[in-house]
Amino acid sequence: MDNLVNLLYAAVLAGTPLLFGTLGEILTEKSGNLNLGVEGMMFMGAIAGLAGVYFAEMWLGELTGIICLLIALLAAFVCGAFGALIYGFLTITLRANQNVTGLTLTIFGIGFANFFGEIIASASPTKFMAISTGAKATFANNPLFPGLVELAADNRWIYWINKLFFSYNLLVYIAIVVALLLAWFLNKTRAGLNLRAVGEDPAAADAAGIAVNRYKYLATVIGGGICGIGGMYISMVTAYGVWVHNCVGGRGWIAVALVIFATWSPSRAIFGALVFGGLSILRMYIPLGIPIEIYDLLPYLATIFVLILTSVRQSKEHNIPKHCGFNYFREER
Repeated sequence: MDNLVNLLYAAVLAGTPLLFGTLGEILTEKSGNLNLGVEGMMFMGAIAGLAGVYFAEMWLGELTGIICLLIALLAAFVCGAFGALIYGFLTITLRANQNVTGLTLTIFGIGFANFFGEIIASASPTKFMAISTGAKATFANNPLFPGLVELAADNRWIYWINKLFFSYNLLVYIAIVVALLLAWFLNKTRAGLNLRAVGEDPAAADAAGIAVNRYKYLATVIGGGICGIGGMYISMVTAYGVWVHNCVGGRGWIAVALVIFATWSPSRAIFGALVFGGLSILRMYIPLGIPIEIYDLLPYLATIFVLILTSVRQSKEHNIPKHCGFNYFREER
């Protein structure tokens, strides 16, 4: 039982950056924009969040608590949103090809992050960029209710419940809240329904008086900002507040696959992120004696299975927005 609990706990931690990237891409694709630059925006958020806290500590001294968290969140969101804004300008205003632009954004974001990461690290006396111990503690996996830790010492069930639900860093809970809010926004609000209409049929939405380009820009930019927070999670939590070259390591592409696995649903993305996170660390908890590359294939094999399943069911609710990946030409309406 302990091994299962440890696996689930590690799966949540590994799945959280994937959840941020997935939510950002779901929001973007609901507007009809297929942004394949998730990896690049996560890289930009990773360097921006870490550098934001790093320079803030240089100017203000050691930071801890909510101030440190807010600086990292804001810096990562703004930088990820900036990358998405570039994509939006090229595809929405200039009507460039969405697939090519997204791939270009990935290349740009990776180069952007690694370049500035190395430049800042080389200028540091220690030759690497790292935040203070106090700032690292802000992103550590601390129990929400310390009193439960004492009770857990005498009761195994309390120990398991405390570890599975109340022993994560704050970004895990933020990711879940963002997923639930996004699900509510898309399904229960007028603006969310308008956004979905834009992704399904922008011409009809335009005829109904919906500002198509405004919705596309807002969804794309905000979605990029959420992806950036996912990258910040990697640099702050996974890499322990130290800049690591190529730290995102392909998680942006897994997030794109997870969008399909979650069938464009923010609430199902929570479960999908848990599954993909578990598959990504499965080899450390359930060794099967197979090559590591086979383990790495498991998330994508799961995505293929979901694609086959959704194609067979032909459920409109679970399909990609009809106009996703196509530019809208108002003159052709």
